[in-house]
Order: sequence, then C-alpha cells, then structure tokens
Amino acid sequence: MSTPVIAIYSDDSSVRASITAALGTQVASDLPKHSIMEFATANALRVYADAGNQIALFILDGEAVPEGGMGIARAFKDEIFHCPPVLLITGRVQDAWLASWSRADEVVIHPIDPFLLADKTASLLRARLSIV
Repeated sequence: MSTPVIAIYSDDSSVRASITAALGTQVASDLPKHSIMEFATANALRVYADAGNQIALFILDGEAVPEGGMGIARAFKDEIFHCPPVLLITGRVQDAWLASWSRADEVVIHPIDPFLLADKTASLLRARLSIV
C-alpha cells in the first residue's frame, strides 16, 4: 500500500503546525503511515492537486485568508473527479451551515482538539482507503 498523502491548507503556519502535530505520522494502528503536504496559499494547493498528485485527504482551514477553505472545498468537490474527502476547520459552531454548503465530509472547530482531529482523520482515511 502506498503512503497516503494528506494535503493541509492554511495561511497560518501555527494552524498548519497544530494539524501536523495532531496527526503525527500515523493516525491509527490499522492505517498506514501517511505523509503531509502543507500549503500556505490556495494557488499552491490547486497547482499540486491539478498536477494529478495522489491525495488521500484535504484538511482545509475555513478561516484562511484571503481565500478560505470553505470555498476551496466546494470548488474541489465540483472540479475533482472522485474528490478525496475534505475535513474543514471552522472558526465557530455557527459556521456549520457553511461547512455543509462547502460539501465538507467532516468539520472540526478552532481551537483544534488534536484527539478529535486525529479521530476524524482516521475515519476519513479508512473510508478513502477502504479499510474498515
């Protein structure tokens, strides 16, 4: 089994660091070790995704500026054939309707709970990799 790639997008380096620390190199013992690609700009993420790189999961910061992860999630769901799952990080519980609009598969709220993030990531990876 190849190494699953998790693509993380946030303009805030501390958010990217929090996500990376929470995920480590393996989120669950029944899953393979993963690699992480970090993106500080939406354009860099799009270039990487458009190049046909294999991505197992997108983790997008809904609070990123100037382009938030919610709009990117919706665009990816429309534009990428068999789009990988999207885990969206929002700023408030009240943003749940926007997360739904974006077609995110899962949502975590700032501040990031590392255990919840790892758990939701593992569930999405299991589904994507067909590991039950």
